[in-house]
Parts: sequence; structure tokens; C-alpha cells
Amino acid sequence: MKALLCFVAFFACVSAHADKITIVAAENFYGGVAAQIAGNEATVTSILSNPNQDPHEFTTDAATAKAVADADIVIYNGLGYDDWMAKLLGTAGKKDRVVIRVADLIGAKDGDNPHIWYDPRTMPTLAAKLGDAIFMTGFSATYRAAAGANPFAQKINDFDASMKPELDEIAAIKSKYSGTIVTATEPVFGYMSGALGFKMLNYDFQINIMNDTEPSASQTAAFEKSLNPKTVRLLFYNKQVTDPTTERLKKIAITSDVPIVGVTETQPADAKTYQDWMMHELHAVETALAQPAGAFPGDSVPVPVQRTENVNVQTTPNQ
Repeated sequence: MKALLCFVAFFACVSAHADKITIVAAENFYGGVAAQIAGNEATVTSILSNPNQDPHEFTTDAATAKAVADADIVIYNGLGYDDWMAKLLGTAGKKDRVVIRVADLIGAKDGDNPHIWYDPRTMPTLAAKLGDAIFMTGFSATYRAAAGANPFAQKINDFDASMKPELDEIAAIKSKYSGTIVTATEPVFGYMSGALGFKMLNYDFQINIMNDTEPSASQTAAFEKSLNPKTVRLLFYNKQVTDPTTERLKKIAITSDVPIVGVTETQPADAKTYQDWMMHELHAVETALAQPAGAFPGDSVPVPVQRTENVNVQTTPNQ
């Protein structure tokens, strides 16, 4: 009880003496995790938060540049997904600004699938990094010395505990459906697919679509041929953005009775947290695997947007 009182007293002390720090996240799913860890000790701004916006077509403006320049902590994905942030970070900013390139936290390299927030390792690793960064950035050396241990450790533990239902759901689906053959219009769900033990087909096709490159005739033919329930059990479809090729593949899947699961790149507005978002998509996967007909189980498909993107990703399967 004494230790708990000291912990509470410390937070009351630093809250009274330290200004709130500012955290700017390139994407809303990273901003949401930052808000869970920082609590009332920071103001968090997410730049990309519209689920109907193509993240790869985003262009910066003066307000975005100022927000990044004034931030104490900046979070971005890396791997070519949000190069506009890397450019903004090349201009003047706060002297002691902390920059977190999430790809570096999990050892992802240029050329890897950039959709790393679908990797179950990513957010717990980011949460731990943020707990340290907020403590070191927001509070003076005097207060840090008085605190001893990092008081944000409890926030990190709470976050890890909140991830347990997702990890349990992943384990449950994997134990039942590991080895299931699936495909996707893009590699958005790739890391999660790998965590579930699925075997992903047509990866090179997905990379070409993501990079706004026309798939070869042989890639397209192979994809179309795979869209039958004797070959693949699921089609993952990026419902946030679309083009005529992916729309045609979705129609073929529906006609062929291949179940479809719609996934998004940006956290939807109706998902309160990253954890809620992932659980919704995992439940959609489980529901789809339990039924034979092609559909978006339980999803309302947002109005898609046309897009142009160019992320240089190598063709490494199951990422």
C-alpha cells in the first residue's frame, strides 16, 4: 500500500510541475497506442485518421509541418509507407525531439512488407518504447530520480494485458486453421496471416497492386485460377482503397463462393482502440472460415477511393 501511495503521489507531483508533452503520430493506430500509454501526461495528434483516405496519397501542408516541428515525440511507420514524415523530420524541430520509426523497433528492413501494425509483435514493442520515451522526455532529471523506477511501467503492463484477448484469439484460430490456404488483393493482412499460420498465395501479385504496378498476365491468370474453394479458403480484400483489378477479383470470389474478409489500413472510426480493431478483424476471419459463401462478414464496406502508391517492396512471401 505504501508503494502504491508513493506511485500516486509521484504522478500528482509531476503532473503539477511538468507541462504536457506533445506526441504526433503519422497514423492513428500508433497515435491510439500513444494515448493509452501517455494518459493525461501528453497531447496526442494523429495525422492520418480518415478510413476513406488513401494513406499513400497523403500530402502535407503547413499545419502538418508545424505539428511535427513542435512535437516532443514523433511516431511513424517507415518502410516507404509514410515517406512524407521522413521528409518533414529533415527540417528543423525541437532540439530534444524523440523520433520513433516503428519499423526499427521490430527489426523490419527496407523492402519488407510495410504493414507492420498487423504484426502482433509491433504494438507491445511500441508501447514499451513509448513508456520510456514519455518518461525521459516529459519529466526532469530531478523528478526521474525521485521516481526511481519508471512509473509508466504499469501503463505498459496494462497495455500488454489488454492485448491478451487478441493473442488468445490468434492462438485459437491458428490451432484450428493453421495451414489454411488464403490469398489477398494486397499484403495488408500479411503479417497477421502469417501469425495465424495461413499459407498465402499470389504474393507477387499483391506487391504489384500495392505499388500501383500492373500485374503480369501470368500473375493475374494464376490469381483468378486460385479463386475457387478447392484452392483457397479466404480472400483478404483491402476495402479502404480499390481499383478495377481488385474489384474484378472480388466479384470472381463472390461468384466462386470464396469467402471474403475486408481489411483496412487505417483504424476505423468505430474502433475505439487498436485492440478493438484487431479483434473485429480476427472475428471476421473466424466467421468467414466457418461459412462457405463469399461475403464481408459483419462489415459495412466504406466508400473506396482510387489510389496511386509506390512502395518499393521485395517479393518475400508470407509477410
